[in-house]
Amino acid sequence: MTLAWHLEQHDSALNWQAGLSLGFGRSGERTQLAHTSHRGPLRIQRPFFPEGPGCPHLYILHPPGGLVSGDTLRLQIDMQAGARALLTTPSSGKCYRARDNGTFQVQHNRFTLAPSSSLEYLPQDTIAFEGCNAKLITRIDLSGDARCCAWDLLCLGRPAADEGFTHGAVEQRLDVWRDGRPIYIERNCFVGGEALLDARWGLAGAGVSGTWLATLQLDRQQLDDLRETFADYPQLALTQRNGLLIGRYLGHEAEHARNTFIRLWQHLRPLINGRAACSPRIWNT
Repeated sequence: MTLAWHLEQHDSALNWQAGLSLGFGRSGERTQLAHTSHRGPLRIQRPFFPEGPGCPHLYILHPPGGLVSGDTLRLQIDMQAGARALLTTPSSGKCYRARDNGTFQVQHNRFTLAPSSSLEYLPQDTIAFEGCNAKLITRIDLSGDARCCAWDLLCLGRPAADEGFTHGAVEQRLDVWRDGRPIYIERNCFVGGEALLDARWGLAGAGVSGTWLATLQLDRQQLDDLRETFADYPQLALTQRNGLLIGRYLGHEAEHARNTFIRLWQHLRPLINGRAACSPRIWNT
């Protein structure tokens, strides 16, 4: 199967046009790769099966390590009926300083889930360097009773290197659809130096933000209990809507944000897809 997008030709000395398409199928109790194709520097390692053949773990690899002006990464995942998979990344994504304001760095994810399938997309954070010009786009299409858990973590600037985000721009789009109807639409646009970044009605000076999503509907008591469990995490707010449990994070430390989202996933995974938490080994390296 070929990639769903037609990638334009560009001078590879200046930028990368990369794509990866993965299809997962179910055979008996085993989930396996039904198809895979790639273009450019976007690959996967071989699947790991730390929790048996029913749910492989895969690591998405981008050897260049980050996006420069004109780079485009496109990831497409198709889950066939009954298939299950967990995908993560070995390190933070990076959007480097742009050459000019008219050239973008783009990461575009498109996930399609058939009935009874389950996908967990749990990447590391994305670091937006000062002066970048990035577009980060994810769309998830669910059919029937398909289940998904995904998160998106963004770090504006690099505080450890004394670098803020006084100029540059990041546009985020996160859409979830079920059976052809939108159930979650999020749009963010962060522009370096604008009031939104420091105002109390905006990010209030917090450089790390994130969204955690799962196809899970809790009753009022369960939601209250969950909020009590995470009462020591004031950076995290929990709500639910249209059959989605939504966690929003706003803070100052990327490591704390990742650990918060991981703990939330570990706590709720048995309810999301009936499996006990089994963390990817690469998270421990």
